Formats: sequence, structure tokens, C-alpha cells
Amino acid sequence: MDLSFITESYMPIVLIACLTIGYILKAWIHDVDTKYIPTILSIVGAVLGCVANRSITLHNIVYGAVSGLASTGLHQAFKQIISGHCNKKEND
Repeated sequence: MDLSFITESYMPIVLIACLTIGYILKAWIHDVDTKYIPTILSIVGAVLGCVANRSITLHNIVYGAVSGLASTGLHQAFKQIISGHCNKKEND
């Protein structure tokens, strides 16, 4: 099964915007529970996907939502990489 269409559906500008919004929600707004951040970012991503392409279509909504959710995964990947390097330096 070819899943290359998933990589074509990412919108880099939406991904970066949602990554920034997610970081702000996590670090500065403590009233937001972390379990709601992926849902918030998928909704924000869907809206930004429509704004970025200047049309409201199902493709733009879905691609924006996927990019918003991908920003959550990207944040977790960075977090794991950074904590891995910090733990490695402490053990040396």
C-alpha cells in the first residue's frame, strides 16, 4: 500500500503555525489541559488550511487538520530528541 499521498498533504506553513500555537498553549497557558491540545491544533489547522489556500474545500480542511496533528507529533519527536541528548550528556 502506497502512503506517499500523506507526505504530499502536509502544509508546512500550517504545520509551523500549529507547532507555535501548541507550544504557547503548553508553556504559557496553564488552564488548558494537555489532552485537549491535539484537538485544538487539528481545528486550528483545518481553519488555517482553508485560509492558506483561500478556499473552503474538504481537501483543505483535511490537509490542514492533518498538518495540525502532525505538529503535535513533531513536538513530541523534538522533545524526545532533546531529552535524549540531555540524558546522554549527564551520564557521560
